[in-house]
Amino acid sequence: MSRILVIGNYDLVSSAIVSKLLESKIPVEYAVGPADSLQRLRARSFNVVITSAHSSLDEDLALLEEIRLIRPAVKCILLTPSTTPDEIIAALRVHAFACFTAPFDPDSIADFARSAAVDREWRDQIEVVSARPGWVCVRANCHMLTAERLLTFANELSSQLSEDPRGQLMQALREILLNALDHGAAFNPEQVVEVTGIHTARSLVFYVRDPGCGFCHDSLFPELFANNSTAATIPAATCKATLRSNGYGLLLAAGTVDELIYSEIGNEVILIKYLPDKLSTHDQAPTPSTPSP
Repeated sequence: MSRILVIGNYDLVSSAIVSKLLESKIPVEYAVGPADSLQRLRARSFNVVITSAHSSLDEDLALLEEIRLIRPAVKCILLTPSTTPDEIIAALRVHAFACFTAPFDPDSIADFARSAAVDREWRDQIEVVSARPGWVCVRANCHMLTAERLLTFANELSSQLSEDPRGQLMQALREILLNALDHGAAFNPEQVVEVTGIHTARSLVFYVRDPGCGFCHDSLFPELFANNSTAATIPAATCKATLRSNGYGLLLAAGTVDELIYSEIGNEVILIKYLPDKLSTHDQAPTPSTPSP
């Protein structure tokens, strides 16, 4: 039986998550803190543990280490007020299931936890190839839930962007990932997709490589690529039909990022989103002058 443990002292976030989960008829238990959560895990098994929204990521990672000693296969969703790139990398290395930073969306977290709890094909297959602040490369198995997990980490690593451009970048990355898993690997969990996130001084870049044989990009609205237009120039009905029939989210992705570059055979894609310019010299506040004596 699927069962979820939510750590939180009946605060607004944990209460909202529990209410949403109970609508799905999934058994849920509260734990008032780390010690209580470990006692409950010793008493019975849980598929998913959701940490407190008020604990730091360092505290959650220490708790995850203790949880794994009791229930090695549990999926742990980390909620935290704030994170750093180093902490996100640490969470990836210890195979945290997902990570969310305030402000929280309880409905989305509950939906994610429900998917994690009922999924029977899940295997922890996100391998960190190389990771340091500014450069994170992973390989992941071609499973839908794995793609959703990757997106939660990518979203946290893109925190330099404000909400709207970050949402656009995540939408584009999601389309490319789904194409890679669907058309590049036919959702075969034995296949892997490679994803690299790079933070430069002026941009955020994501590189995605799938195991497929690519595609003939000349057949996909050549005017879009020849004229460097965006998906907005293609009729909505036609765009939707193409995305669903051919499986390539390039049209939508091209309209939500600043640059989209793909390889010759089409199984490698680079997404680029520029960071907002820093204040120029004349926009900065003037330094107060020292009054004459």
